[in-house]
Amino acid sequence: MQFIYILTPFIAWVVAGGLKFLINSVKAKELAWKQMGYGGLPSTHTTIVTAGAAMVALREGVESSAFLVALTLAFIVVIDAMDLRRKIGKQAAAINKLAEKTDLPELREKMGHSPVEIGAGVVTGTLCAFAIDLVTKL
Repeated sequence: MQFIYILTPFIAWVVAGGLKFLINSVKAKELAWKQMGYGGLPSTHTTIVTAGAAMVALREGVESSAFLVALTLAFIVVIDAMDLRRKIGKQAAAINKLAEKTDLPELREKMGHSPVEIGAGVVTGTLCAFAIDLVTKL
């Protein structure tokens, strides 16, 4: 296995996290340290799996079995990021409302991603893979 398949998702993770931090900092008009790991644009999960799948497509082809596996994993992660995690966030909000008068710690409510955040993750991951593929072929 080539090292590029490990390196690409890692670089995509760094890029997505950096973009998310910059976007959240601009919105908050201060460094957004407290918002790290709380969803946002782009979806880091989507960026990582898209970058991996795109690199497999670029290096192995879209007809390869490796791409099919990578694409399947990407679909599972995207569905989880957009649907399941959003439902968990709604449950957390309901539990927080029920537990307002207790001393229980508040549950995190912002869990899932919107379709726009998922789309931004797909674009970011794909661009990362194309850029890394281009640079490594120079």
